Amino acid sequence: MSEELLLQHCSPTLAALKAGNMFSCPYGSMPMLEQTVQTWNARLNSKGVEILILSKSSNTALIYVYRPALLAEELQKQESKDLLTTYGYPVDTPQASLSYLSDKLLQQGAFPHEIGLFLGYPSTDVRLFIENKGCNGKCDGCWKVYANELEAKQRFAQFKKCTALYIKKYKEGKPLDSLAVRKVSL
Repeated sequence: MSEELLLQHCSPTLAALKAGNMFSCPYGSMPMLEQTVQTWNARLNSKGVEILILSKSSNTALIYVYRPALLAEELQKQESKDLLTTYGYPVDTPQASLSYLSDKLLQQGAFPHEIGLFLGYPSTDVRLFIENKGCNGKCDGCWKVYANELEAKQRFAQFKKCTALYIKKYKEGKPLDSLAVRKVSL
């Protein structure tokens, strides 16, 4: 699992533009994958970024890169809490919700649609995606948009630009941990 793969899929989270990203990663050795995740966490936790193996199959792992502070903000919004509660999630802490999500992924083998909340997608779009069974959206990008199309398109463009810039800077020699920004609370 390369740093470039992490940047390709998770730059908006490293830049503190969204709560989380995830990607599937093939692996040959689970101990090596766990060591890589541990090394990345040692380098990125001080920047407010955490990485975990959310689920795994015999040769592919689902890697979740997130900012716990931003995730907590997202999951404490009333619409997010209501939606998660509907699907049986504990909402007392983000860690409890993540643990439930991980268990659900292992049991179902498919992505539960509420996973969008963990990726920082607008809760209204997540709810409407579920209610409309993925149909009737206004546009598609990182997620299917139902509510605020203009704002979503601006965010999609911002995420794309961020990813291109991060990959460019990385290829120019900037290390991964210096690309991750420290989110400062005001």
